[in-house]
Amino acid sequence: MELKFGSDGLIPAIVQDAQGQVLMLAYMNAESYQRTLETGETWFFSRSGGELWQKGATSGQVQKVLNITADCDGDALLLTVEQQDEGACHEGDASCFHHLLQQRSEVPPGPQILEEVYGVVMGRREAPKEGSYTNYLLDKGVDKILKKVGEETAEVIIAAKNQDPGEIAYEVSDLLYHLLVLLVDQDVKPQQIWKELAARR
Repeated sequence: MELKFGSDGLIPAIVQDAQGQVLMLAYMNAESYQRTLETGETWFFSRSGGELWQKGATSGQVQKVLNITADCDGDALLLTVEQQDEGACHEGDASCFHHLLQQRSEVPPGPQILEEVYGVVMGRREAPKEGSYTNYLLDKGVDKILKKVGEETAEVIIAAKNQDPGEIAYEVSDLLYHLLVLLVDQDVKPQQIWKELAARR
């Protein structure tokens, strides 16, 4: 398909991660698009600076391109990436779209909640909070964390034996939380888990 760059020579590029979370919106010209294809990392054109820029060149928030698709008219791009570092936003969030302007109804959380909780745990490690249970676990170290993982695993087993869906959901949530603390303690990123799971499909 032939891409249709606008009269200003730009085409909007929406960037999402492999789980479908929209990370950011930027613009490409023909040169930045070509560099993205050649390097496998995202390059954009800064409308304010009037120059090419590579995402993460200074911040470390590099985006490894998994695939690029165009919309049906060829005048917009969707890039699926593997986000390096902790997030795409210069304000420290996973996504640039984190300022809620209106909410008409409660949006049920999706699988990305795991990465959000992981981010919270990482934040506690970087900036400890007094009275935080997460900091208590991280301070105690891997033996304490593993003890809790073992306890919560046993609780899941009991809940399943009781055939109580509500109890199962509660105990699995406890287990997942403690596993996320373990991942942070061991410097394992959720993306490594997603890759391993994807390889088992």
